[in-house]
Amino acid sequence: MKVTWPHLGHSDIVLKSLFRDLGVDMVIAPPNNKHSLTLGVKHSPEFVCLPFKLTLGNMIEGLELGGDTIIMAAGSGLCRFGYYAKVQERILRDLGYEFDMVTTALFESKIVGVARLVKRLSGGAPLSKVIAAIRLGLAKLSAMDDIERAVHRVRAIEINKGIATKLFQEAINAIDYASDMSGLKKAKMDYIAQLNDVAVDTKIDPLKVGVMGEFYVVLEPFANMDVEIELGKLGVEVKRSLFVSHWTKFSLFLNAFGVTEKEKTHRAAMPYLKRDVGGDGWESVGEVVLHAHSYNGLVHLSPFTCMPEIIAQNIMPSIKADIPVLTLISDEQMGRAGMLTRLEAFVDLLHRRRSASLAGALG
Repeated sequence: MKVTWPHLGHSDIVLKSLFRDLGVDMVIAPPNNKHSLTLGVKHSPEFVCLPFKLTLGNMIEGLELGGDTIIMAAGSGLCRFGYYAKVQERILRDLGYEFDMVTTALFESKIVGVARLVKRLSGGAPLSKVIAAIRLGLAKLSAMDDIERAVHRVRAIEINKGIATKLFQEAINAIDYASDMSGLKKAKMDYIAQLNDVAVDTKIDPLKVGVMGEFYVVLEPFANMDVEIELGKLGVEVKRSLFVSHWTKFSLFLNAFGVTEKEKTHRAAMPYLKRDVGGDGWESVGEVVLHAHSYNGLVHLSPFTCMPEIIAQNIMPSIKADIPVLTLISDEQMGRAGMLTRLEAFVDLLHRRRSASLAGALG
């Protein structure tokens, strides 16, 4: 058995750690790139969303490199994403690939289901070893997300642009190599310290812009064309409430972690949207209401044809909260130059808006 899987942000580090500790053979597809997208677009229905196309491209690349077992999330509570595995499996079999498709219904089976799946893939490893591997993997996920929050803060005010991004990549590699909790803790503390030592311009009061929207395009840099890095270059401090560690803990444990923040977002959305519409649409509406007075603006990321985010986008103009929202639609036609132009114009608008507000307060 050679396991492969689609990419999502930096979650590869977690899966590599998990399967390496349990002696499972892995085939890791190349990071998302134009070739991945081309493959996915070629073999996908035209109007399906970008996450479907990219994950299908990853699967094809993994199979071409020798993988024979694909791991994919599935199940209810995930919008159309929950049914991707069924459709993608049929497409791949029609293309002539032979493989096993292994899915896990995160919202239904939670941590018990994941443990059973991992035990099965490992050929029956002792449960204690499986739990230890999962624990280390989740700890790595949390460490990466904590470091990324520090990167968001430093990136906006660093004097030499690019240092924080470079340190983040080094931190990811260090976390990947960490073989136990002690090594992981040391790596995290080391890179947090290095980020705190980066030369910054203390005179800058950066704009604070929230990044929200559909889970996949928010967390997969290739899908959003590195929007967070580009905002940092423009002197913006990114405030992202959605991290893989939070989503994973909510999905696997529900009442133990993360529910309070999610319910808080749902309550904020209630005057405008009273129920879950699938995906992250409910959360997107709530984010606008929650952060109207704490952020200068919001960037709303959505895959083309994503119904939950279309619903959210159409509700946003009616929200009484006074905060500018820039919606960026992600698909294979999206160009970096166009995205950068829109970001620059949006940031300029936010600067002018803040200056006018300060002038009005002083006047």
